[in-house]
Amino acid sequence: MNSVWQDVRFGFRVMMKKPAVTFIAVLALALGIGANTAIFSVVNTVLLRPLPYRDSGRIMLLLWSAPKLTTDDLPASAPDFLDWREQNHSFERMAAISGESFNLTGGTGEPERIMSAAVSADLFPLLGVNAARGRTFTAEEEQEGRNKVVVMGHDLWQRRFGSNPNLVGQTVTLNNEAYTVLGIMPSDFRFPEGTERIDLWVPLTFSPEILGARGHRYLYVAARLKEGVTFEQAASDMKALGKRMEEANPGTNTEWYIKLQLLQDALTEDVSTALFVLLGAVGFVLLIACANVANLQLARAAARRREVAIRLAVGASRRRLIRQFLIESTVLSLTGGVFGLLIAFWGIDALRAVLPEDVPRLEQIGIDRAVLLFTLSVSFATGLILGLVPALQATKPDLVESLKDGALSVAGSRQRNRVRSLLVVLEVALALVLLIGAGLMMKSFWRLREVRPGFDPQNVLTMQLALPETKYEEAQAQAGFFQSLLERLQSVPGVKSVGLATSPPLVDDSRTDLTIEGQEPLAYGDEQTASYGSVSPGYFSAMGIPIVKGRGFTEEDREGSAPVLIVSSAFANRFFAGQDPLGKRIKQGGPEDEDSPWMTIVGIVGDIHHYGLSSEVSSEMYMPFAQRPQAEMTLVVRSVSANPMSLLPTIRREVEAIDKDQPVYGVKTMERLLSDSVASERLSVTLLGLFAALAFLLACVGIYGVISYSVTQRTHEIGVRIALGASTTDILKLVVGQGMKMVVVGLVLGLMASFALTRVMASLLFNVSATDPATFVFVSLMLAAVAFFASFIPARRATRVDPMVALRYE
Repeated sequence: MNSVWQDVRFGFRVMMKKPAVTFIAVLALALGIGANTAIFSVVNTVLLRPLPYRDSGRIMLLLWSAPKLTTDDLPASAPDFLDWREQNHSFERMAAISGESFNLTGGTGEPERIMSAAVSADLFPLLGVNAARGRTFTAEEEQEGRNKVVVMGHDLWQRRFGSNPNLVGQTVTLNNEAYTVLGIMPSDFRFPEGTERIDLWVPLTFSPEILGARGHRYLYVAARLKEGVTFEQAASDMKALGKRMEEANPGTNTEWYIKLQLLQDALTEDVSTALFVLLGAVGFVLLIACANVANLQLARAAARRREVAIRLAVGASRRRLIRQFLIESTVLSLTGGVFGLLIAFWGIDALRAVLPEDVPRLEQIGIDRAVLLFTLSVSFATGLILGLVPALQATKPDLVESLKDGALSVAGSRQRNRVRSLLVVLEVALALVLLIGAGLMMKSFWRLREVRPGFDPQNVLTMQLALPETKYEEAQAQAGFFQSLLERLQSVPGVKSVGLATSPPLVDDSRTDLTIEGQEPLAYGDEQTASYGSVSPGYFSAMGIPIVKGRGFTEEDREGSAPVLIVSSAFANRFFAGQDPLGKRIKQGGPEDEDSPWMTIVGIVGDIHHYGLSSEVSSEMYMPFAQRPQAEMTLVVRSVSANPMSLLPTIRREVEAIDKDQPVYGVKTMERLLSDSVASERLSVTLLGLFAALAFLLACVGIYGVISYSVTQRTHEIGVRIALGASTTDILKLVVGQGMKMVVVGLVLGLMASFALTRVMASLLFNVSATDPATFVFVSLMLAAVAFFASFIPARRATRVDPMVALRYE
């Protein structure tokens, strides 16, 4: 043990002998290890760490999968859920979840919209979570009349009610009704993870109408596997159950099957590919840093050949010397790891600030034991990788040649140069892969940003209002509130136009089946569906959506007048190709839905990208709000000024003047919504571009270092060549040629690797092929050009060698 400690102290002394070289090595390693630690902390928290529920690896999400439909992974209806719960043989518990929201009023606080979930009583036992105060639901509270109870989240209890210890048993006012607080959940409880913060849970109840609507699919179902039951057995069981349900209910769920997915996989599937790509990218950066430092270590080992030869000559074993070199490199890498950890702390804060808000457990990302163990392991592994090759090279010298004063071992030098050249080839190949990946992402993001959304997002403010049906039960009351609000806002200074919509782009979406008069219903899997919503007459003006043909809605399109409809150009082209849609009639639902009125198309508007810039333009149908009033609407206000948020205080006052208990929530500018819709793509481009730039810089430094070191070694040879008449061009060709040979080999290997590895990124790219030739060629030429200059600088220095000095150089 004493000898190991001696080696450690000696390693520190070796590092301090050349502080500049040590600083460069530690900096390169710190950047590589720090970047890996920061990204791994995200991967560990989001993808690898089990969900904070009891035995979370046995919790599944159950969905309908319909391969023939354009929309897969469908939720269940209430009858579906009850059949699954009663007839399965694989799950010990099953619970259903439905999204809800309430207006919280009363007390001293302002009216507030609270995101909540309606859940069956089995959910909390299924998760293995108890209330921190009070209790959760029982089966009796799933019954109508006994369901006015609530379980509250810790954050809401703390923020709104000042952590009142006596709140359990008291009532709170939700949607103008009194709910009794049964319990307060623990501070670390979140469900579902990765969604909007849920602050309240209420019992899930089923009305007779819901129990008879097998086609009304709105429930997400979680289930816990029984002990001893495998995933495969459960999947087989649910497949058989799906078949029985299809036979028992002809015409519903035809050719569908019940899909099982681990809850953690379901919550993270949207971000897993991007995170693993980034983890692979920073791994490449670390490898390039290791190659650079390994080259420095080889140069340092070459300078110590006499020391090694003497120690071998006086009896030191090769094994002992190899251990010495490995300990020295490990000391170096651990030092880099310590500084890398400091970089990671900063990097994690930066990542937490730029990661999309829907990333699961975003607030929990940080340095924990798993991350520390990862950093320590990477540092140790890096030290072994860095030290092994120099140790093997340095401890195998020609003793006679090495002990000669000032002599060089030509064979040894050539062998070391080959190793250094191979390391540069590796650097170039890895850098090229990263640069091509970053180039593809940048091109993809550029094309995404070039997409016109179909509306004008500038100077537009959006916010949501949800009227409680206990207070605004009748459609006329709902319409009256919103009509009064529109009239007030239209006269507000600074408001250019204002509108309402149930499903504006990037905020909400509703789809419906439809029947077109005079057209036969399509075959199963090709049903006629479209996005739909109710809008006010000023909506298209407020959103900047142009009217292409026909007319927009007017005040005459009200309750009691003939039902009318406006469709998008994509809708018209899809369902009325080669025809004039104006005057055609459409109704929601199938031909058998007699209660659904026929609506006449009176106008065509421009197409929009409803689901984001990367989505196709959607088939849209718009109905006048006065004919189809809703309790939940999005208000769209176009401002005269460039800062639409300045209108918010005035809008809140106008809402309060109509109803003091009505909250306004979800306030965002349309530009912010558009920016948020590409947040994950922007993050991937930024981080991958950063890592690629770092790899590019390290690779260029590596090329320069190897060529510069080679020039130093070949000073005598170059002097001889110049003395014998070699021209400047000859010397340049000699030195630059040596560097470009390594670069060309690295480029070839990098291109081969890129063709294989960039396919993993295919799902992250928009309108760009994973093997885009232009990107491959441009990036390769750019790297080759910079590598040429990295070789040219030491080559130029070689042409200035004084032959008389060089001939005396050893």
